[in-house]
Amino acid sequence: MTKADLVETVAEKTGLTRTEVAKAVDEFLEAIRHALESGKNIEIRGFGTFKIKQRKSRKARNPRTGEEVPVPDRKVPVFKPSNEFKALITKLPLG
Repeated sequence: MTKADLVETVAEKTGLTRTEVAKAVDEFLEAIRHALESGKNIEIRGFGTFKIKQRKSRKARNPRTGEEVPVPDRKVPVFKPSNEFKALITKLPLG
């Protein structure tokens, strides 16, 4: 599902225009970006948590040459689904 599909689905279910829903979705995503940039975690009850994790530096290996390459430490965004969300997903059939 793309952002456009999400906008279309929400617009159909709420009766709002696609333009209004697109603006709301964009603002929601921007709020998440801004909070993560500020070092804050975002917890949406029943859905999950967005946060930034610090990855330690490590040594990697170039698969072509076998040479060791240093990988610096870095920050990465992560999403951890809530227990309710995981339970819902595990009930779905595969495929």
